[in-house]
Amino acid sequence: MTDIPMELPLLGGPRLRLRAWRASDVPTVQEASRDQLIPSITTVPSTDGEREALDFVARQHDRLRTREGYSFVIADASDRAVGHIGMFFAAGAGARASVGYWIVASQRQQGYAAEALETLTSWARHHPDLDRLELYVEPWNRGSWRAAESAGYEREGLLRAWQRIDGTPRDMYMYAQLTARASAADATPAGTRPTSREDGVRTRG
Repeated sequence: MTDIPMELPLLGGPRLRLRAWRASDVPTVQEASRDQLIPSITTVPSTDGEREALDFVARQHDRLRTREGYSFVIADASDRAVGHIGMFFAAGAGARASVGYWIVASQRQQGYAAEALETLTSWARHHPDLDRLELYVEPWNRGSWRAAESAGYEREGLLRAWQRIDGTPRDMYMYAQLTARASAADATPAGTRPTSREDGVRTRG
């Protein structure tokens, strides 16, 4: 990854905007806190106090400062927060990032998750530090993995007992999509790729 400071872009879709979290978005965090699932798989607090919600908002800004990744509010046409989507760099080797998203219960079944994922992905596919985008969805969560497929992600397999949720191991579908640069490299025939005298040789100086 480069040393260029990270900035959160403002991304727009047909109906939605992806923007930074604000203190005025606290009611959305509080609604998410009352959801049966969201707090168990995200950093949303499990209690709906205002202080806890404000701490959540602050953490989203910290993720940009610490270069962990990008955290966006999903805002509707009136700029009301309806959910969250983020892209976070994978630890260790590989130019990879994982994508996660949620919509509060009162705003579901309107296609917001799919549109937000498409909007984020169209930007992330041209990120200079990435070759691959990944997301993980439980098999029962049909709405979530259908959103992934509509945004061009391909299911690569089932990961058994991949993540513990409320102390219980859960299976996850892995979905992935290559960035534009990685897709172009993958499509280049092996015989036409640039070579050098050191191809195939690994040395340590």
